[in-house]
Amino acid sequence: MTRPVRVAVQIQPGGTPDYATWRDAVVAADDLGVDVIFGYDHFHFPAMEGIVDGKPILTEDQPDVPNFEGWTALASWGEITSHAEIGLLVTGVGYRNPDLLADMARTVDHISGGRLILGLGAGWYEKDYTTYGYEFGTFASRFDLFDESLIRIENRLAALNPPPVRKLPILIGGTGPKRSLPAIARHADIWHAFQGLDAFRTSSERVDELAASFGRNGADIERSTLWENGESADAFREAGVTLFQTELTAKNGYDLGSLKEVLAWRDNG
Repeated sequence: MTRPVRVAVQIQPGGTPDYATWRDAVVAADDLGVDVIFGYDHFHFPAMEGIVDGKPILTEDQPDVPNFEGWTALASWGEITSHAEIGLLVTGVGYRNPDLLADMARTVDHISGGRLILGLGAGWYEKDYTTYGYEFGTFASRFDLFDESLIRIENRLAALNPPPVRKLPILIGGTGPKRSLPAIARHADIWHAFQGLDAFRTSSERVDELAASFGRNGADIERSTLWENGESADAFREAGVTLFQTELTAKNGYDLGSLKEVLAWRDNG
């Protein structure tokens, strides 16, 4: 399957001075012609030193900063944007009833005229759980719940009246060979990976193998990764990635310069 190269931006609310500033950044990104706009599903902003081997490395101090909830914002984005697909990268199923989440997603899909991407994950940021009264559990228990929730979400989406505007594309992030890649191969329409090029190639081959075991064609799963620069993106594009994601944060005032750079690479490619 030949896919166009697309650009996604995650616009994080953590640290924003007010909702209007976050909203304006979303509208500006849509006006620039970005293909996908993501928020996140965190009740608190995770302060990170970086991502190593696909795993977030948190700073020792996790201060509370201004923040907003993602799904209620998505309903608004469906009205204030007109071009980009929208979603959260990604929804934590540990604090979202899966049947209700499916109904929320269907509703936002209708609000947006069929532009929702349903990003799903097992959850990882303990503060989101404990401060809101949810059980954090263990890695294994969170992934057990994730696998169960994926099935419940798919069943609920099939039962809703009316159904979503389109078959909702499900995005799953992760590269873990034991739990993440099998879930991606079985359920995902979009796979978001945090890996170096060689490791990504290995994981991508494994996704194709697992997809075949579930009766799916691995080529039907769109590959997504983080944007670093044009040279890196060219290499990942050769390896099968077609969706490249950058971030806008309140810390830099939602500076659109980096997003314009990615869009220019897309348009000149």
